[in-house]
Parts: sequence; C-alpha cells; structure tokens
Amino acid sequence: MTAALAIRQTAALTKRSSLAILRQPALIAPSMVFPLFFAALSASSFNKTTALPGFPKVDSFLQFALASTVIQGVLFGSVAGAAALATDIEIGFFDRLLASPTSRPGILIGNLMGSAIFGAVQAAVFICALLPFGVRVEAGLAGIFVMIISGGLIALGIASLMSAVAIRTGSAEAVQGSFPLLFVLLFFSSAFFPRELMQGFYQTIANFNPVSYLVEGMRSLVLDGFSISAITRSIVVPLGICVFGMAFALAELRRKIRSR
Repeated sequence: MTAALAIRQTAALTKRSSLAILRQPALIAPSMVFPLFFAALSASSFNKTTALPGFPKVDSFLQFALASTVIQGVLFGSVAGAAALATDIEIGFFDRLLASPTSRPGILIGNLMGSAIFGAVQAAVFICALLPFGVRVEAGLAGIFVMIISGGLIALGIASLMSAVAIRTGSAEAVQGSFPLLFVLLFFSSAFFPRELMQGFYQTIANFNPVSYLVEGMRSLVLDGFSISAITRSIVVPLGICVFGMAFALAELRRKIRSR
C-alpha cells in the first residue's frame, strides 16, 4: 500500500469520524453547554475568592476559569469519538474495515482525528464565548492559537485512551462509563482553585494529577502572557498523553487483529 493511498484512507475516516461525533447530540451537547454554565455559576459564586492572599492576580474569577472551562469541555467531549468507535465495533463496521485493504494505523488515526478536530473547535468556541464578558487573554492571539492547539491535543490523547477501552470491550456503554473518572480527575485538580491555596490531601492529589498541569499551562497564557513555560505545559504535557494513549490503543488494535 502506497503512502498516498494510506493518507487518503485516513482522511476519509477522519471525515467519517467527525460526522459521527456530530450525529451524537446527546453526548456533545453536555460537553458544550455544561462547561459554560459551570463557568457562569463559578464566576457568580466565587468571584470574592480572588481577593484571598496568594490568589493569582486576575480581572475576575471568570478570567481565572477560562482555562478550566476549555479543559472541562474537551475532556468530556473526547468521550464522544471513542463512543462512536465502540458503536462501529458493535455493529460490525470495524471488523469490515479490518477485513478490507485499509491501513491498520489509519483506521485508528482516522477515528482519533475526528476527536482532535472536535476538541480544537470546542476550545475555540469556549474562548470566543467568554471573551465578550471581559475575559482577557494576556498572551493575545498567539496564546489563543496555542490554547486551541492544546485543546485538540488533549482531546486526541484522552480519545486514544478511551479508544483502547472501546477496542478492548467493544462496548459504547463501557466507554461512556469512563465519564465519572474524567469528572473526578478534573475536580481533584487545580482547575477551579489554585494549588497554592489548597491544603492537605486535596493538594497532594492535585500535585500528582496531570490535569493540574494542563490547566495551569493554559491559565498561564491567560493570566501571565506568552512564555516558554506556559507553552511547554500547554503543548508538551498533552503530547505526552497522546504518545502514551496512541501506543496503548495501537497495542489493543494489534491484539484484536491477532485474535480474529
């Protein structure tokens, strides 16, 4: 199989994956609406916490919450792509792809790229939705671009991990059942409160939680401006998750092919 043919096949599967996500409104609507609702609720309830000693200098709590809003939506939205893959396995379409002369890595990458595109679109939508309410991104347009790329990478990484679950179980319900785990990871991080002001066991968990570093990288772009440290945390951390997730998903794909 030529590289050009494999690329065309992957592009076709990417288009199909993107459309499959859009056809799951019950999954994507909460990931688009709930983060914005929670951002508005948090800004109303916790705005006075910005006056606490040690709290980062912000214009408002909504500015502080921009990064967590993006991460929250992308984490939840990344489940939709893996659920679509599990549905393909349940109805037998995935087995037909494996039986056809289709690039094996392209089958997986095509499905995952739909999630990456959706994650990037989500990040852009959340940023554009909050900017009119006085939220300022100190890093400017370049910082916004990095946040959008980071959103796509985060979605790709989480979708890779969820796709491994989909290939292993062949069950959309099992993939959707992972949602509470993402919820716990998010809320036991520094997404909604700075780690410097946490105490005890909660702070310990947040220190080891990779979501904390994802959020803080984006937050640094919003609050502090463009810096190597912010770019590293916003791009390199999700890239690491992508590498691990892709390796895991490809290993599950090879196992499934051998078992056929």
